[in-house]
Amino acid sequence: LDVRQRLNVAKAIRRLKTEGKTVLVAEHDIAMLDYLSDNVCLIYGSPGVYGIVSLPYGVRTGINIYLEGYLPSDNVRFRREPIRFHVKPPTTAREYETPLFQWTKLEKGYEGFNLKVEAGGLHAGEVIGVLGPNGIGKTTFVGLLTGEEKPDKGDFLVTPGEASISYKPQYVSAEYPGTVAEYLKEAGAEFESERFKTEVLGPLGLVKLLDREVGGLSGGELQKVAIASCLARSASIYILDEPSAFLDVEERLAIAGVIRRNVEGPGAAALVVEHDIVVQDFLANRLMVFLGEPGREGQASQPLELREGMNSFLANLKVTFRRDPQTGRPRVNKEGSKLDRYQKEIGEYYYVPLREE
Repeated sequence: LDVRQRLNVAKAIRRLKTEGKTVLVAEHDIAMLDYLSDNVCLIYGSPGVYGIVSLPYGVRTGINIYLEGYLPSDNVRFRREPIRFHVKPPTTAREYETPLFQWTKLEKGYEGFNLKVEAGGLHAGEVIGVLGPNGIGKTTFVGLLTGEEKPDKGDFLVTPGEASISYKPQYVSAEYPGTVAEYLKEAGAEFESERFKTEVLGPLGLVKLLDREVGGLSGGELQKVAIASCLARSASIYILDEPSAFLDVEERLAIAGVIRRNVEGPGAAALVVEHDIVVQDFLANRLMVFLGEPGREGQASQPLELREGMNSFLANLKVTFRRDPQTGRPRVNKEGSKLDRYQKEIGEYYYVPLREE
């Protein structure tokens, strides 16, 4: 589900409460869980070995405890390091010295659908997030970047040496007759490096899966292997289409950190299509926003500074976010609340500036 669809589902679930019904929800999207829940229980332990369910907490307190990784009531630390969200200073293309890939205004049409893309580019060391509803042309744009599709209008301006691209598609196939280790070794030479083992395999929890058959993996395990496969290739640009699908909260934030480190160190760039607002906030330096009429026409912005991009996207949804003062995570404001009305009034849909919080 895209962001609008997730919000509509969350609203429908909350309406059940007014009918006197009790609803139990398991959800990996923190922002949506926060929006639709009154109380939360935390489940922690060792995957595949044991799990422990905590007592209920108020939704804000419970999610913050989860991110902190420490359960004060039981004096239990279930994660070595807390997860922190940092408000990023505004960034523009001018701050990045090396353009790796650039495009002019692009157009691509099919029978009944047309996509228009503003001119833009990817620079060394940055992650560009892509936000927009389903059926609006995001995957078509990715196809234009990878060369699987040709634009009807426009062109690409590639720096000398030509940009090399590694791509993780939206849908991942399990049809490989071998182990995870064999699959990753075939994917790219980076698999053999110590850096890859430390910065990719370890954080993604793939070391214990290396001897498993690819065909026997779960959806989440297969997704992590596909991400690792993409990052194992030596490339200047990494494109990942919906990398958080099938992953839990901790895994989503782990892959965000892995992608960032893989881009910042070698001086590469990444473009990430993702519906999870929290993941995009954690990951992206800039955003491309896709708007329009799903299934008929899409318009893609140039890469925008993160705050500007989020504000544009959320204004279209008529949804406002604030930041939790303890963890810095984005939180959806309840529709019609005092803060929701105030932020809409001043045109700050993403979050109220820190000096005003």
